[in-house]
Amino acid sequence: MGMTASQKILAAHAGLAEVKAGQLISAKLDLVLANDITGPVAIREFKKSGAERVAERDKIALVMDHFAPNKDIKSAEQCKICRVFAKEQGIENFYDVGKMGIEHALLPELGLVGAGDLVIGADSHTCTYGALGAFSTGVGSTDMAAGMISQTCWFKVPSAIKFVLHGKPPANVCGKDLILHIIGMIGVDGALYKSMEFAGEGVKNLSMDDRFTVCNMAIEAGAKNGIFPVDEIALDYMKGRFRRPVKIYEPDPDAEYEKVYDIDLAQLKPTVAFPHLPENTKTCDEWGDIPIDQVVIGSCTNGRISDMRIAAEILKGRKVKDGVRTIIIPATQSVYRQCIDEGLLSIFIDAGAIVSTPTCGPCLGGYMGILAEGERAVSTTNRNFVGRMGHVKSEVYLASPYVAAASAVAGRLCTPDEL
Repeated sequence: MGMTASQKILAAHAGLAEVKAGQLISAKLDLVLANDITGPVAIREFKKSGAERVAERDKIALVMDHFAPNKDIKSAEQCKICRVFAKEQGIENFYDVGKMGIEHALLPELGLVGAGDLVIGADSHTCTYGALGAFSTGVGSTDMAAGMISQTCWFKVPSAIKFVLHGKPPANVCGKDLILHIIGMIGVDGALYKSMEFAGEGVKNLSMDDRFTVCNMAIEAGAKNGIFPVDEIALDYMKGRFRRPVKIYEPDPDAEYEKVYDIDLAQLKPTVAFPHLPENTKTCDEWGDIPIDQVVIGSCTNGRISDMRIAAEILKGRKVKDGVRTIIIPATQSVYRQCIDEGLLSIFIDAGAIVSTPTCGPCLGGYMGILAEGERAVSTTNRNFVGRMGHVKSEVYLASPYVAAASAVAGRLCTPDEL
């Protein structure tokens, strides 16, 4: 039996001719990632082990993004631990205030990850990089420490589910609607410890930003990773950016998949995940009247320049509804600068929104947009668990930037067509 794309990447990095689902392997890593929450835990484990030096300082990335710029003394101490460690170890890819961005938008932008890579990160949304044809997955901080020490990690080879995409998405529908549709279809454990592999002629109708969004939320279906084929769109994104040679791994014709789903992109509708799980999805014809208090547009899921442009297109010449706090967070400094250069910040401010420096902030209930009891937010983030953005009796509705921006104007859950 042949191998999937994910299995081929794992086999290559383990130095094996082939691997099979369920097999335990040890594999060489191209990049090890942590942030200001998970990094200090990994650093403590690193020191507890007696290790003195990291294995390969150019293959480690530390990104200060969750509570940076520091929101309080504790977060300042967390960042300081990472800052000191990075200096001691000579870690080249250390990103702090002024250079930082939200990690899963920043690393592809900087060319630190790309096709054929094997990447672990002490953050569950590390699966984002599968959009570029990499095998990337989240791990615990102890595995992160072991990765820094040995530049290797153990894996159980995942089985796979295949999603064959057809057609082209309609207007005002994007990658966020696709992945919410899939999670609503298979559930939050529908791909538990499996590889979500995307294929079909419809892939060419998804932008790189769409693909990043889809892979980012693979973990919300329980997946070990998500991965797209490497086509001209992906190659064009990596050209002049990716720091290592591109290595393309394609699934064998006889690769084994536990399930195969066919999805017609043309049939997708604006889709929102209602509280309190990403699988609790409803399409625009099922929403009803849902008044809101806050809108967040940003995060590692939807904080890229295309998301900013979508928001600006809808907000231009309009005002956000009185009483709706609208927070826009470009995912990186580069995206922030593009927003300035294209006049998007003026559109946001004129509409009555605020714009933040790059940070995870409200996504995990950190800061810059905490919800009070009974409040509702429409957000382009990736999780809407109980208490995720604040009070346990608040509600988060996961949506695309189209829906989020339109909802800010309407003061209720809304599509652009309703404005």
